[in-house]
Amino acid sequence: MVSVNVRDNNVDQALKALKKKMQREGIFREMKLRRNFEKPSLKKAREKAEAVRRWRKLERKRRRD
Repeated sequence: MVSVNVRDNNVDQALKALKKKMQREGIFREMKLRRNFEKPSLKKAREKAEAVRRWRKLERKRRRD
């Protein structure tokens, strides 16, 4: 559960912090994915592509170090 404290009645700052936390947690991305039904075969393909992307990114990072 994501929560933010409002300090000095500054709602704009609290909203900005909330959006940042939600972005980091991946809530916006999940909402976008759940908006429409995704066939299981397409879901599996998407998740595999994401895993490959993460792995390649990690490999690039390891080679730089």
